[in-house]
Amino acid sequence: MAKEIERKFLVVNDGYKDLATNSVALCQGYISRRPEGTVRVRLSDNRAWLTVKGRNSGSVRDEWEFEIPVTVAAEMITSCSEGTPLSKRRYFVPAAEDGLCWEVDEFDGTHAGLVVAEIELPAADTPFTLPPFVGREVTGDPRYYNSSLACADAPTPPRS
Repeated sequence: MAKEIERKFLVVNDGYKDLATNSVALCQGYISRRPEGTVRVRLSDNRAWLTVKGRNSGSVRDEWEFEIPVTVAAEMITSCSEGTPLSKRRYFVPAAEDGLCWEVDEFDGTHAGLVVAEIELPAADTPFTLPPFVGREVTGDPRYYNSSLACADAPTPPRS
């Protein structure tokens, strides 16, 4: 089991696009949204993953991730997802001074206009620098959990 240590922020401008080294389209569905164990299926190009995440404790939670066949992932998203599968474009923005990488998600569909930046850290107390495109922190705010956004009745929260 791995530990995921992640901080999440709203994005205030599109400056990340000029800094990004790559971007990918993602589709993901949630098979379980229970706080004790969220189960997600994600597709990106010709790869797919099944991910189980434990309950959050601040910015830290347990995480198990397995690569699975793309056809299986597509079937699971179509037939087993709770709510509406999410569609988004993820931009990868290196943070050279920290040796870390920001992941910036631009949501499509129901949540078009919502842009969120996340940074994974090696430890909860790891210092990092906020880039100019990052605004208010929303780590731990369930309105910004992808599993919440996948619910048909979950409103799109404001960007800032």
